Amino acid sequence: MRPEDSINKHFRLIPAQLSALRRLGISTIRDLLYHFPARYEALGKETEINRLSKGAKVTLYGRISKLKAKKLWKSRRNATEGWFEDATGRIKLLWFNQPYIASYVPEDSFVKLTGVVGGSDKNPYIANPEFEIITARSVSSGMFALPRAPEIAPDTRRGKSGARDVLENTMSATPGTRNKVDGSVSGALFPVYPESRGITSKWFYHALERVFKERAHVQMSDPIPAKIRQKFHLPELASALVWMHTPEKRDHAEAARKRFAFEEIFVIQVARAQERAVNDEEPSFSIKNGQEYANTFLQSINFPPTRAQARAIADILRDFDPPHGDAHPMARLLEGDVGAGKTLVAAATAYAVVHARPPGRESGTLQVAYMAPTEILATQHFQSFIGYFRELPINIGLITGSGCMKFPSKSVRGKATDISRSQFLKWVANGEIAMIVGTHALIQKTVRFQHLAYAIVDEQHRFGTSQRRALAKKENIAPHFLSMTATPIPRTLALTMYGDLDISVLDELPPGRAMVTTRIIKPDERTLAYEAARNELREGHQAFVICPRIEEPDPAKVNALQAKSAKAEAKRLKKEVFPEYEIGLLHGSMKSQEKDDVMRRFASGEVQMLVATSVVEVGINVPNATVMLIEGAERFGLAQLHQLRGRIQRSSHPPHCFLLPETAGEIAMQRLCSLEKSNDGFKLAEADLEARGAGDLFGKRQWGISDIGMEALRNPRLIEAARSEALALVKEDPELLKYPALSERSESAMRELHVE
Repeated sequence: MRPEDSINKHFRLIPAQLSALRRLGISTIRDLLYHFPARYEALGKETEINRLSKGAKVTLYGRISKLKAKKLWKSRRNATEGWFEDATGRIKLLWFNQPYIASYVPEDSFVKLTGVVGGSDKNPYIANPEFEIITARSVSSGMFALPRAPEIAPDTRRGKSGARDVLENTMSATPGTRNKVDGSVSGALFPVYPESRGITSKWFYHALERVFKERAHVQMSDPIPAKIRQKFHLPELASALVWMHTPEKRDHAEAARKRFAFEEIFVIQVARAQERAVNDEEPSFSIKNGQEYANTFLQSINFPPTRAQARAIADILRDFDPPHGDAHPMARLLEGDVGAGKTLVAAATAYAVVHARPPGRESGTLQVAYMAPTEILATQHFQSFIGYFRELPINIGLITGSGCMKFPSKSVRGKATDISRSQFLKWVANGEIAMIVGTHALIQKTVRFQHLAYAIVDEQHRFGTSQRRALAKKENIAPHFLSMTATPIPRTLALTMYGDLDISVLDELPPGRAMVTTRIIKPDERTLAYEAARNELREGHQAFVICPRIEEPDPAKVNALQAKSAKAEAKRLKKEVFPEYEIGLLHGSMKSQEKDDVMRRFASGEVQMLVATSVVEVGINVPNATVMLIEGAERFGLAQLHQLRGRIQRSSHPPHCFLLPETAGEIAMQRLCSLEKSNDGFKLAEADLEARGAGDLFGKRQWGISDIGMEALRNPRLIEAARSEALALVKEDPELLKYPALSERSESAMRELHVE
């Protein structure tokens, strides 16, 4: 058995198990070894059969015999029945829905068995006990017949100074922490694995028993260089896998968890550092006199930039024309709340680019591409740039799946006009259109630029990595790249996922924007929210109703379930609450054209109330929408709730957001109360990271990081340490020629990581 072997090469799997493993991302033996326990349970008190009492959790040593699979008479469920005996007596065993155990365990096997005593005093039994077969090798070395793992060095224990301190408290026992260690320090711990429909924790337990017996784990090369392991007192890979799956005490489990947390973040940081190193070697366009052009643009609009916008513009212009050395492609992330003015920053810097000249030429134009995730957003930004550049000599184009447009029209002054796709492509190729706005259509092979110098991507986490790179690599000279997001990202997550980008933050809103008033509505106060919404509708404003996020282990079913929920809510509201208003429906299962049609009708005022799932989180600018009701608010992350309510923060009219939780648990209410008190998206994101973990931060697991990596994001010192070591290592050996195992993992991370 080798780590790279397919899992179905060594295990007989039924279709339901294969599907479950696929959902869990497990296809190889290595994947199985990296499927870590969700928690550990302490084994019961060691005792003998003649001392058992009903309801007690016990651990027994003895022999299993007479195992047989059968169907229970009343329930007709599959079960395995057998007997366990020691020197003092015997007791019946039952396993429900696990008939394979009868053929798995040899007759008269000596086992260590843990379970809860049930039944009556006369007919006791133990149902669904955990067990391990004890062999001569495993009696002294633990559950899986493993070589004895080394003890933790004395200077690595709690309270001691040193480099390992950065790893302390990585998996802090805070409310909501999934990965925890239960039981006493000295007691044996039993692993409980994350399950999926069709496969159980016990299956993983026994599968890993076989993997360890065949010593697949010792064939794996450690991706963390020895010098870094020694610096931070990390166990080597084989020992860490032993400690992770079969800890004899709490210290082993915690040391293993911290090692794998560091490993995952370190590998990501190495991948990002390599991407950055490659980027920094490529030539790009030098944009001279950028500040002068940006100032000309800013003087042409009716309002000054905020201090944060001015800082971001200066950051970008400095990247365009560095004071020392040649220009390399800018790689920058612009973060800012909804309404913070990211588009203005993009417009000012784009204006500077289109007024610069191609290398070695006194005439001609450099080009800017602005890519949006949806057709409706692309159209919105096309109109925004027309508004910004209307009085300036700049040709602007729009390309989507529905067609192409150009501004200004040659026949109608001050208007945009529809043009053929072939004409659009011709004008882009010869440089006549300098500012090009579009959707994924921008990265099609037929779209060729004359001099693409600046690529801007709005809400880059809505695109795959390959799509972003395709836009940035359209020409021989790499363009400058700006990614923009309204998602408030905690610093540790930004450093991890965007380690190849510099970061600018818009931490203030333009003057005149009304702050959202947020209120939690109890179940018996629901009519108050409806009346507030009705009052806004009567004044000619519009409303959003957001349906709850649905938890479903099968991702393929999430959209369908959410669509069903949204349809039912729209029907109920129309029939029972707002029959006099036009209600629209928007959900993830709709086709792109259907979504765009609904959003256009809402933007035009034809639809007064929009019932939607969280797909509206990235939506169009509808200043007339001033009220939002969020059903099942406790199911969303704080950062996602904050971004949702930003949809109604588009005008000077006071907006109102009503949170309607389905449950009123203390922890859920505390989280929602913080949303009532604060309008700072970054503070809320940090609070959510601390309270719930980054896996839930944005309402879904979207980053391509495991649970253990997500938990590590709560430790800024670990992130900084991993980042520092990664940068130093890549600087020393950019291609990782000395570290083949790390190189392989880095390449895998580049392929698999996403921020979608």
